[in-house]
Amino acid sequence: MTNSAVRILIVDDEPPIRKLLRVGLSTQDYAISEAMNAKVAIEAVKAERPNLIILDLGLPDMPGLDLLAKWRGEGLDLPIVILSSRTDEAGIVKALELGADDYVTKPFGMNELVARIRVALRHRLQSQGEKPVFQTGDLSVDLVKRVVKVAGKEVKLSPKEYDILRILVQHAGKVLTHRFLLEQVWDSLTDVQYLRVYVRQLRQKIEQTPDQPRYILTETGVGYRLQEGQ
Repeated sequence: MTNSAVRILIVDDEPPIRKLLRVGLSTQDYAISEAMNAKVAIEAVKAERPNLIILDLGLPDMPGLDLLAKWRGEGLDLPIVILSSRTDEAGIVKALELGADDYVTKPFGMNELVARIRVALRHRLQSQGEKPVFQTGDLSVDLVKRVVKVAGKEVKLSPKEYDILRILVQHAGKVLTHRFLLEQVWDSLTDVQYLRVYVRQLRQKIEQTPDQPRYILTETGVGYRLQEGQ
């Protein structure tokens, strides 16, 4: 799918933000539609069938989280990227748990937003199944053989470390919440400190500089993101 074939619906009640997004994304050859509230957005989704939605959480007629929940509850499978204030960590986490594909905090850079859009679209377009070998920088993960290598040298991981890395690889480029990772790896465990300990150990094994990670990136107050393969 080329950019010119992609229609993006911008749902935001602030005209300056809509204008900024319209101008910036139009230069990337995306087709743009706009909605200033939830009512117009619901009608636009039905009438225009966008390929991706950029959704502000602070709408005047319905909370953005409620609109997101409505769409996902109705089976809408479009990628949705959330716009949120930098301090609204709880809202971001809730949005991701409700099915948002990613988020960008205000103020945001256009390059960052475009990168998030491309990742969200790519994930939705991928055929079922996953590449057997994931590669990003010097890190490679063979999901079939369960072999992890850094700069060509095999790295031994504990079962839990590997499980965390495998899940991050399967969702490379997307932010995964603490809760999601805990549920995937420990089922009923809810103490995020366990996750932090294992991520720290994992970074010690795969990162050249663990305190300045290149691969497993921290999304403060939200979760972790694996740098997408190059």
